[in-house]
Formats: sequence, structure tokens, C-alpha cells
Amino acid sequence: EATLDLAERRRIRSAIRELQRQELERDEETLASKRFRPERSSHRQDDKENWPQSRCLEEEQQAALAALSEQLKVITSVEELTKLLRAAGEYEERKLIRAAIRKLRAEEIEAATLAGNVQSSR
Repeated sequence: EATLDLAERRRIRSAIRELQRQELERDEETLASKRFRPERSSHRQDDKENWPQSRCLEEEQQAALAALSEQLKVITSVEELTKLLRAAGEYEERKLIRAAIRKLRAEEIEAATLAGNVQSSR
């Protein structure tokens, strides 16, 4: 329904933004749980000779992704994240960086909207 009350519109927009933010967090949690879940594929049983080596590589990759995830939490600039994205070679790294960029942009939009709401209420 359409409403003419500006305060009600602000509350609706805030509720929508909060739902979008929660959805983004759920998506990131889902990605994180999928990323660190060990694979259960049948080709490992067939290729037992190379299994220890591939297991070691997988553990190294997971450690590198966890370190990258921690590094991304500190970065607050979309430009820095974009540079990292262009330099990243692995798909999983790019996926993490893109999620961080989306999160930062959502926070920037939310901050700008809140600033606009505060300014308009004055």
C-alpha cells in the first residue's frame, strides 16, 4: 500500500534494509560453512595414492582462506578490496573478496541513509 506519512516510509525502508543485511549475513555464513566443509567425494577413494598430498594442499588452502577472511575484516576501503580482487587468482579468494565488497557497500548505504534520516529529522 502507498502511504503519505514520511516517518512510516522511513521505518519501512529501515526494516527493508535490516532484512537485506540479515540476508547478506546468512549468505556469508552459508558460504563459510560450505567453504570449510570437507569434501566427501568418491574420487578420493579411487585415488588413495595421491590422497595425503591433496589433503595437505586442501588444508593449506583452507588456512590461506581463513587468513584472507581475517584480513578482509580489517579493510574498510572498497578501492583496496577491488585491488585485492584484481590480484586474486583463486576462485574462492575472489568470492570472499566480492562478499566483503558487497558488505562494505551495504554498510556505506546504510550509514548514508541514517545520516540522511538524522539530517531530515532536524
